[in-house]
Amino acid sequence: MIQELPPTMRAWRVEEITERGEMQLRDIEVPRPGPDQYLVRVEAAGLAFGDTLIVRGKYQVKPPLPFTPGSEVLGTIVQGEGGELAVGTRIASSSRQGGFAQYALVPRTEAIAIPGDIDPGDALALRSNYPTSLFALRTAGRLRPGETLLVHAAAGGVGSAALQLGKLLGARVIATAGSVQKLQACLDAGADAALDYGDPGWIDAFRKLAPGGADVIYDPVGGEVGAQSLRCLAYGARYLVIGFAGGALTQLPANRLLLHNASAVGVLWGEVRKRDIALAARLTREVYDWHAEGRIRLLPGQPFAFEQAREALAALEGRSTVGKAWLRVPHQQASVLRR
Repeated sequence: MIQELPPTMRAWRVEEITERGEMQLRDIEVPRPGPDQYLVRVEAAGLAFGDTLIVRGKYQVKPPLPFTPGSEVLGTIVQGEGGELAVGTRIASSSRQGGFAQYALVPRTEAIAIPGDIDPGDALALRSNYPTSLFALRTAGRLRPGETLLVHAAAGGVGSAALQLGKLLGARVIATAGSVQKLQACLDAGADAALDYGDPGWIDAFRKLAPGGADVIYDPVGGEVGAQSLRCLAYGARYLVIGFAGGALTQLPANRLLLHNASAVGVLWGEVRKRDIALAARLTREVYDWHAEGRIRLLPGQPFAFEQAREALAALEGRSTVGKAWLRVPHQQASVLRR
């Protein structure tokens, strides 16, 4: 059967770089897949902090204008015959760019088949946030059972994944977040304790909970929170640089690393996916299997309407979202199958 597709689709476009990160909803041509790609009818598009940067020209990758942002998609393969996955397969995948659209191209090596009944937000989190955190904690951070793990922004996408996986790996997890609602979400998700990192006394509170310090610190916030974190190091600790959701780079006081024989380790999951495809696939399948076995309890995600993409990115940048944030992508009618 041949998939008959519409000639155009709705897509969010960045047409010029501005400080506000302007996007426009446009009608553009449906893309055609290359020999190593699938064309996916997008059901949901995941939001990542990198999206808030790329629309303002502040990400390390700077696509030529105009472009469609969005690096995580869930949907159904509609073109790309000859690949390992058949047309009609429901998948979750990275999309490099182009995810904020009704149709998107994804690399065949990145697409993973998913159950038809899994919640879109859960599937997107398991495809991106959880492998990121598993690689960070187990491979980069060498987290061991019984160690103390400090997770910043633990009610967010990658932070909530780190909280869950830290418990699964046998660590004592102390979470931080920025509101009463988020602190409760951390406790509900299994954190042993939760602290407000906006409270000037959070470091003293942490030291009372963990006098020996944190063996691993998982930090997607950066900035001043990151610098303060180095006052929480245990001897031989590993400080994991996940990102800079706080909007500022971390100025690391290297003397604190020296005094504790500690290390700072950068974690960029996108590079792992490109450089070690087999490892990335193995970790991704591992977290999906754990979810199927009931060993992972995801925080409820936060869906936004496709038309609210601007507001969704603003909420993500302002750190007001809980769990995985994602867009519902509408289609007026299903694609027609023509024999």
